[in-house]
Amino acid sequence: MKKTLPVMIAAAAMIPGGMVMAEDLQSYKDRFEPLPHLPPIPADNSMTPAKIELGNMLFFEPRISSSGVISCATCHNPALGWADRIPRATGHDGQVGERNTPTVLNSAFLGSQFWDGREPDLEGQALGPIEADVEMAMDLDVALERLTEFEIYREKFAEAFPDDDDPISGENLAYSMAAFERTLNTPNSPFDLYLSGDENAISQQAKDGMVAFVDNGCVACHRGPALTDSQFHAIQVPGSEDLGRYLVTGEESDKYRFKTPTLRNVAVTYPYMNNGATETLEEAVAIMGEEMLGREFEQETVDDITAFLHTLTGEMPEFEIPALP
Repeated sequence: MKKTLPVMIAAAAMIPGGMVMAEDLQSYKDRFEPLPHLPPIPADNSMTPAKIELGNMLFFEPRISSSGVISCATCHNPALGWADRIPRATGHDGQVGERNTPTVLNSAFLGSQFWDGREPDLEGQALGPIEADVEMAMDLDVALERLTEFEIYREKFAEAFPDDDDPISGENLAYSMAAFERTLNTPNSPFDLYLSGDENAISQQAKDGMVAFVDNGCVACHRGPALTDSQFHAIQVPGSEDLGRYLVTGEESDKYRFKTPTLRNVAVTYPYMNNGATETLEEAVAIMGEEMLGREFEQETVDDITAFLHTLTGEMPEFEIPALP
């Protein structure tokens, strides 16, 4: 009996209310998609090496902020999951914003940008933080004037946009930053390897968590390659009066609605929720069970789903911190 017990455990995933045999796990795996190496690329913004290199420089460039010390990388720090790991973003003159900084990783797979979805794509998103008073607080025309002062930027913009007579423009700044951000993807997570056929890529507990994730309905909103439906759902987390999507649409039905965040790399992009008030992944799982599914998860279920979420951390993108002029 002792010899067969490990085999029995390996052949089944235990979940509340029943047992899922190994051969039946395929139906659960079929609910998920591996993350591609590249996201969709818009027809009007091809990802040329020159454009990506320029976007990389601009992502780390603090001169396009009013203070000259804040860059995109200030809040989207590569060492911190391309986020900032503080509850709410801190911007110009120490101002604290209303919302938690979402990671830029895999952001090109999302159907819209920002918690409230006010921009449809990365090109639209790129200029917002530069001009926002609470973030970089910089007039766009002044930012472009600063860049024009440097020969290397005049050269890099000309290389990236060779058909433009005046390549240093707001549109081209947005296009180049978006092109760079489309390289910030994290394929080949342990879960992706599991989906591709490596049965040993994740633990048995993570497999149990995958089953619980599906059976409890989490997959209804967290689906697709980025594990988000990019839709907006109502949730009023403790300590937040943020009206969410309503501030964009003015529709009463959009009050307290926020975009479903991606679960890719969620284990390294804490804290959680739109106001960053939830510190741990276990706490986030329990809250989402109560608020979105109307269920009080047992601790075993919380632990299993958390183990599953840890398998979604992929390979971090390769990039170079640029030498700025």
